[in-house]
Amino acid sequence: IIEYLQVFDHFYEIHHKKSGRKGLSANSVKILKICEGVNEELRQEQKIVVLLQLLEFISYDSDNVTDKELDFVKTVSDTFNFPSEEFFNAKEFMFGNFDKTPNRSKLLIINNKETIEDTEIKHTVQAKLQGDIYVLFLQSTDTYLFKYLGEQNLKLNGQPIKPNWSYIFDKGASIRGGVISPIYYSDIAGTFLETAVTERLVFTAKDIVFRFKNSENGIHKFTFSEETGRLIGIMGGSGAGKSTLLNIFNGKYHIQSGQITINGFDLHNDKEKLEGIIGFVPQDDLLIEELTVFQNLYYSAKLIFDNKTNEDLENLVEKVLKDLDLFEIRHLKVGGPLNKFISGGQRKRLNIGLELLREPPIMFVDEPTSGLSSMDSEMVMDLLKEQALKGKLIIVNIHQPSSDIYKLFDKILFLDKGGFATYYGDPLDAVTYFKKAVNHVDANVSECSVCGNVNPETVLQIIETKVVDEYGKQTRERKIPPKEWYERFVREIDSKSEVKEHSGKIPENEFKLPSRFKQFFIYMKRDVLAKATNKQYLLMNLLEAPLLAIILGFFTKYIAGDEYNFSLNENLPGYMFMAVVVSLFLGMTVSAEEIIRDIKIQERESFLNLSRFSYINSKVVLMLFISAIQTISFVVLANLILGIHGLTFHYWLILFATSAFANLVGLNISAALNSVVTIYIMIPFILVPELLLSGTVVKFDKLHKSLASEKYVPMVGDFMTSRWAYEAMAVTEFKDNLYEKNFYEIDKEMSDDAYIYSSLIPNLENKITSIKNNLFKNEEPEKTQEYFDILLYEVDHIGHMTGKTFKKYPFTLNQLKDKKFIKWLNRYLTDVKLEYSHKRQDAARKKDEIYNDLIKKLGSTDAVIQLKKDNYNENLADLVQNKRELVRIKDGDGEMIRKIDPIFYYPENSYGRAQLYAPVKKIGKFYIDTLWFNVIFIWLTTLFMYIVLQFNWL
Repeated sequence: IIEYLQVFDHFYEIHHKKSGRKGLSANSVKILKICEGVNEELRQEQKIVVLLQLLEFISYDSDNVTDKELDFVKTVSDTFNFPSEEFFNAKEFMFGNFDKTPNRSKLLIINNKETIEDTEIKHTVQAKLQGDIYVLFLQSTDTYLFKYLGEQNLKLNGQPIKPNWSYIFDKGASIRGGVISPIYYSDIAGTFLETAVTERLVFTAKDIVFRFKNSENGIHKFTFSEETGRLIGIMGGSGAGKSTLLNIFNGKYHIQSGQITINGFDLHNDKEKLEGIIGFVPQDDLLIEELTVFQNLYYSAKLIFDNKTNEDLENLVEKVLKDLDLFEIRHLKVGGPLNKFISGGQRKRLNIGLELLREPPIMFVDEPTSGLSSMDSEMVMDLLKEQALKGKLIIVNIHQPSSDIYKLFDKILFLDKGGFATYYGDPLDAVTYFKKAVNHVDANVSECSVCGNVNPETVLQIIETKVVDEYGKQTRERKIPPKEWYERFVREIDSKSEVKEHSGKIPENEFKLPSRFKQFFIYMKRDVLAKATNKQYLLMNLLEAPLLAIILGFFTKYIAGDEYNFSLNENLPGYMFMAVVVSLFLGMTVSAEEIIRDIKIQERESFLNLSRFSYINSKVVLMLFISAIQTISFVVLANLILGIHGLTFHYWLILFATSAFANLVGLNISAALNSVVTIYIMIPFILVPELLLSGTVVKFDKLHKSLASEKYVPMVGDFMTSRWAYEAMAVTEFKDNLYEKNFYEIDKEMSDDAYIYSSLIPNLENKITSIKNNLFKNEEPEKTQEYFDILLYEVDHIGHMTGKTFKKYPFTLNQLKDKKFIKWLNRYLTDVKLEYSHKRQDAARKKDEIYNDLIKKLGSTDAVIQLKKDNYNENLADLVQNKRELVRIKDGDGEMIRKIDPIFYYPENSYGRAQLYAPVKKIGKFYIDTLWFNVIFIWLTTLFMYIVLQFNWL
């Protein structure tokens, strides 16, 4: 019987164990299902609370905790994907077994002792604290857990702390007691951060004062000193100077007194040593709208990491995108305000990401939550807080933060109107500080006792409280003016502030700037890519010039008779003038927005000391390339419509130079002016003088008498690119066309000869007669002297031209009273006239010979006539020969001025000045063809505008 009972017991035990296992397995399946559901709904920060509550539940009877209970909680922890080390740290902490904590480096003890035995545990001294506060850091969720072992009356955010109870130390929270100094979240986080940060930086603004020019507004004297690992907020009403202070801190504005240093290095005097230390994210977008999210970060990275390969850069950008939660939209175009592809919060995070690429230790952010939803605002601020916890100093200018965002700040600085600092310290203490200042009943309450919310607007409302009149209405007068708040701040806060100690060293920067040459190509590639993805921009710039060519060619193609005859097209000069206008217009409009659209990006990149030289060069080269394409398409199409042959390159050379000049003008006004509207208002002020003073709309000798000139183009005309371009086109079209180039030299000789014998000498003979009559009658002495001066100069001039000097030269006015002398002078002039008359006839015969040779070359007279019809424009010939001018010669200042045939007259000025349509320009003793001289002159003015742009003189 005993044996049977033993067998029964054996099998009963086996079957009982199987049933237990089945029950345990069923429970495990249920736990896993529940945990999987939790995983789908809660974030890690929320799941840690669930885990801690489970540990707290089983810890009430820590001596009798079963293996099943521990296995259950461990299963939950594993399913929640928490590290095993953190689970066991949390378990021992909740059970109160601090000495059994596996990783004691994650523990902090706060007490009144100077030292503790276990050096592995972190320690902070709180002189008047009775007992110990133990803090556990759970790194995976950035959670701080604490227990108080003592009997002192302590409060967490105004709520009593029960001894031996576990509490989560939230961001912005503080522990307070009657006699102890407040223990802030930032103090706890900073203790654990010290081991993660290799080099601590201290940013100090000591006794800084800033005033705007001719104003008392600015920032009044105060001291600010903070170290890395902090998130600092700057708050204040409109006009308080928040953005001004941020620009002072980042070095954009220079202070009148005081000093700003980073680890002892002056912000302005030690710029090279502080290179890359500061980052700045302005309120406005820093994004290139035409590029994708990935491309914006990638090309920014290429400009700062010359020491990384393309693969490394791509990996870095992808990592930052994942950190910013932007990886899924990396291939989306950023877009603009009117064509959005990504949300405002995503844009703001991407802007911050541009700075996070190089991880500057100190970063200034201007209004990061402006225009964002509450959810987006919290995401952006959580991102900035995360960066602060990684060891960066983040200083944020913020407006109307929510309670949760307000609590994220480690410290807050309040500014009042006029740039007066009113408070600097813990955000929650700010509420009680101002409440006490105005004797509020609940002065010690900083947040709601039920929900824990803080209303930051309370502070601003207290600061700006208005005086109430006898009718209960608010007046404009403040109860406490800004200066009074400032005096209180100086007395209670600023006078007690201390400059933090620092190592006096600056950490080495990981980034390395590319050479200027490489930066040029990166800028160029970025710009080309941005423009290539903008279809509207491409269509407008590629089709604008051909369309204008078609319009201009069609409307100026004058047909006299049944078929088009180039020779009889009266609109050719008008086409040339409009071609110059089109080149100026296209060149200016294509470049007018190029720099102003990048002004914020340039401001950010100035903190990196990137090369402005490379940036400007990339813009210039790209604009020149676009203008080259536009002008060649315009010239080819318009010349084809109008039947202009053989001069395509000449036209393009002139119009491209003109467009290049306009490009540089556009880039200069884009760099100098601060709004797109102002730029487009400015363009007519530049173009209208170019049109008016080109020599076509108003003749130079018909300008206002203070500007007009009979002999040369007036100086005001010489400053106009349109004058040089139009003259080059007209002169080249006339003298270098396929027909006239055969006859130009002989036509010039005939013109010069005809001018001397038919215009100059007859005019001098008339002057001799007038002088003789006036001397005889003793009339008009001033006019007589004027005529004599002209006569004397021209007789000498004729002598130099012919090589036959008048034997009695020089002569006096009185000699013209002598009839015999007058006879000698008239005979000399007659001989010269006959000589040039014969030369004119000889030249005419030579022209006939050239004409006959051309007939032989082309095969017939009709071929020569057709050549002329196809290439020689009669209206242009009349224009450049000034045939419509009735006066062929005019009296000038001591000389005769030739008005007829300017195209055949070589100027005498040795400094390049000449009449309009002069065939050449004279420099010293050398004559330069008008085409090349004018084009070179335009390029020289373009070079001057380039220098102005590079040095930012406007």
